[in-house]
Amino acid sequence: MFFKNTSRRIIPLPYFWYFWPVTLIALIGFFDSIYLSISHHRNYVDMGHQSFCAISRALNCDTVSQSPYSIFLNVPVPVWGILGYGFFLFLLVFALYERAEKKRVWTLLMIVSLVFSIYSTILAFISSFYIHSYCLMCILSYAVNLALLFYAWIIRKRFMCEPVITAVRKDILYLLTFPKTVISVTSIFTASALVMILLFPPYWLIDPPELSQNIPAGVTEEGNPWIGAAEDPELVITEFTDYLCTQCRIKHFFLRQIVGENPEKIRLIHRHFPMDHKYNPIVRQPYHEGSGVLALFSIYARTQNNFWEANDLFFQLDKSIRLVNSKNIAEMLDLDHRGLANSLKNQNILYHLQKDIQKGLELGLTGTPGYVINNEVYQGYIPDHLLKKGLE
Repeated sequence: MFFKNTSRRIIPLPYFWYFWPVTLIALIGFFDSIYLSISHHRNYVDMGHQSFCAISRALNCDTVSQSPYSIFLNVPVPVWGILGYGFFLFLLVFALYERAEKKRVWTLLMIVSLVFSIYSTILAFISSFYIHSYCLMCILSYAVNLALLFYAWIIRKRFMCEPVITAVRKDILYLLTFPKTVISVTSIFTASALVMILLFPPYWLIDPPELSQNIPAGVTEEGNPWIGAAEDPELVITEFTDYLCTQCRIKHFFLRQIVGENPEKIRLIHRHFPMDHKYNPIVRQPYHEGSGVLALFSIYARTQNNFWEANDLFFQLDKSIRLVNSKNIAEMLDLDHRGLANSLKNQNILYHLQKDIQKGLELGLTGTPGYVINNEVYQGYIPDHLLKKGLE
């Protein structure tokens, strides 16, 4: 019986068929990280921003950007991506030199892309089991990392690189033949990382503006609390929010600041739309558990003329609502503990919450935040031109 020889070497394609696709893929990752960095920043500072991939509750770049997992070592994750892909591209340049012999640097690049891929796997796990939402542009970066890993591995195979440990040693020795360039640029990348960790501006840390006694506040005929212009407001904004929704918190505090700066022009009306499956029929699975309870507590606080203080507190509570109990909340807001606890069974308070949720459903809301301005519904954002028109 005869057997075919399966050990014969596969003849590789010309080197540029490998090198330039890797360069293109790394550039895609680099520019993807730039886009995600800009989007992350705008999510926290721009009231009118909404990512093109904010499609649904399960597929929403903004939800991912606004999660605490979008920050690593006091720096937004996509900013780390810019630095990482930049370093990858820097190393890639040395693979183009003739003396690299189509072998050098590729083992180091494979290790770097392996680290990228492992981190991508961790982020994908967090999106699935903690954030419960996915970002299309983040998924693109996961694909980029896997593609870089595959190309680096296949190039090592095609051009007969040495075993990994030996190849790493030879790659480092090869890079040290460019001492000035390698040492200076590596130092710049290292220094940049340290400076970012120590000095990156934490624009995602948003605190509510102080409540001023000079800003009018009251309750509408339907029993909904409002703050801002008492008479003839130029712009009336009705918000539907969830106390465990980060985007709601960011945009609510942004609106509060605008109202504080223009108390005679803008009126902000607050309504509840907790994405808690125990209270909201549109939510079929456990999600934002406890937000319904906080909504009931805030309605009770409104009956005690303490709504806006409660509102600020609930938006700042730790997302793990299990750590918070009615006694602690009553003490923080100087409310009667028994009355606050009984609010969960108070039919009038329950009815008010149900009425808010039903109104949100009638308006077509499928998530939070939602806004009603001039009988038009805007989900997740308020167009800049409306705010500017109101301020004019």
